[in-house]
Amino acid sequence: MNNIPEIEIRNLSVTFNMYDRGLRQKNIKVISNLCLKAEKGEVLAVVGSSGSGKSLLAHAIMGILPKNAVVTGSMKYKGLDITEKRIKDIRGKEICLIPQSVSYLDPLMKVGNQVMIKNNKSCFEKMRKAFRRYDLCENSEKLYPFQYSGGMARRALISTAEQTEPSVIIADEPTPGLDRKMAYRTLKYFRDFADRGKAVIMITHDIDIAVEYADKISVFYGGTTLETTRAENFIKGEKYLYHPYTKALYNALPQNGFKAVKGFQPSPYEVSEGCIYFDRCDKRQEKCRGNIPVSVFDNGSCFVRCIYGHSV
Repeated sequence: MNNIPEIEIRNLSVTFNMYDRGLRQKNIKVISNLCLKAEKGEVLAVVGSSGSGKSLLAHAIMGILPKNAVVTGSMKYKGLDITEKRIKDIRGKEICLIPQSVSYLDPLMKVGNQVMIKNNKSCFEKMRKAFRRYDLCENSEKLYPFQYSGGMARRALISTAEQTEPSVIIADEPTPGLDRKMAYRTLKYFRDFADRGKAVIMITHDIDIAVEYADKISVFYGGTTLETTRAENFIKGEKYLYHPYTKALYNALPQNGFKAVKGFQPSPYEVSEGCIYFDRCDKRQEKCRGNIPVSVFDNGSCFVRCIYGHSV
């Protein structure tokens, strides 16, 4: 049996080389020791607050970070390194990014022409089939983006993934601005992708909806992964979650009381050694300032980065 993940990220770090007002060069590390696995036939929901590195991860995989970004660590697709040359060959074909903003649609071009990869009959039929699948009305390919509603524009972006039959789909915040009914409908599309044998990485703030369609949840904070767990554990209850921050996310959900944690996520300028959640954690100890162990469970598919492991 082939157990190689479609996407496997190990100890990924992303640093930006920048200059301050005095033209002094400085290095800002925005992602550090980030780990992630995306399995065939599964939806992995990546959650966390704004600035935790979710979208940067997607851009790192796709090879579209700015020129001043320095990437270290391991990124593999089907067991082989994602090199600069390789990602150019497979980007948009085997690995597809559905971007966060509908502004990625060219306002001066008809939507159908933007979705088709080539202007021929075969690609036209594939585009029409995708539009039908995602409930875009007849002849909607002849409209311009400004003639689309927000939900229609997002479905048009999703339909781009149907044009090449990719193995991996990365969806960056597919539900902002959608009402709850449309958000459920949109996430069901990604569930269908996974059920057809694809690996889906879904970056989202809508945890309470995502858990109903995802297989696993990966929790980001301050540019690193603190826990990856099965989505059902967010439904079963707090005691099935291990990292204090994951528990805090669970308790911040509307159905769990909107309980807030004092403090803020640290900026890249404030990151120090040890646990990145140290200043906000009510279970912190002095040893949390040192190296933080990683405990693996669920046959290696899940983990938590915490000195307490499974005992928190």
